[in-house]
Amino acid sequence: MAVYFDRYLRRHLNALRVSTWGLPATSGLPGPLVVYCNHPAWWDAAVIILLSAKLFPDREGYAPFDAAMLEKYGIFGRIGAFGVDLDSPRGAADFLHAARAILSRPDRVLWITAQGRFADVRERPLGLRPGVARLPEIAPDAVFLPLAVEYAFWAERGAEACAAFGRPLAARDLLGLPRPARLARLEADLTATLDRLGADVRSREPGRFVALVEGRRGVGGIYDAWRRLGAALGGRRFAPGHGKDTPA
Repeated sequence: MAVYFDRYLRRHLNALRVSTWGLPATSGLPGPLVVYCNHPAWWDAAVIILLSAKLFPDREGYAPFDAAMLEKYGIFGRIGAFGVDLDSPRGAADFLHAARAILSRPDRVLWITAQGRFADVRERPLGLRPGVARLPEIAPDAVFLPLAVEYAFWAERGAEACAAFGRPLAARDLLGLPRPARLARLEADLTATLDRLGADVRSREPGRFVALVEGRRGVGGIYDAWRRLGAALGGRRFAPGHGKDTPA
């Protein structure tokens, strides 16, 4: 699925980028990981799969998935998704039961779209679901990583998928807080990561990012064919995309 979504993203988006400051120190994080993120778009599942494969290749990745949607997209169940109904007490209990089993091993990552719904990246407060604040109690050896995700159109036809990881936080440090304060701390860390990523996205400077996946640049078809011919006739090197052709 990582290979499939790598190709899919290259066809439909311009790039998957991670802020240079937001790359996780993957080799220095002990214990199981809980990566919790905002949920701005349908693309989040593909982005999470690619981030997991490219940045955490030695860890098994799991993620809760809406039970009804998992029946429709059953393929996700074969790559670590597990169905939950977070709108019911039973569903919340099932989520915690599954999370306890997943986080019992140090080589695993639990990915959570913690808002539990699609939400605009500018929405404040984020409104994280309270279940994420319960996880330190069942996995005290875990490390929590906030993940900010945002999509934007820059100069190319396809959108930029941008991401950044915040500072890791040990579950044992969170356990010293009551649940409401614990949830507030997790939300504050994710909000700060989102705000910093947003500044990078608004800059439109690719140099602020590391590109994990890059798609085909340019419009394609007759338009790019005409531009390519014009560059060749003018003795210039054709530059796909929105840049200028350069001398050959």
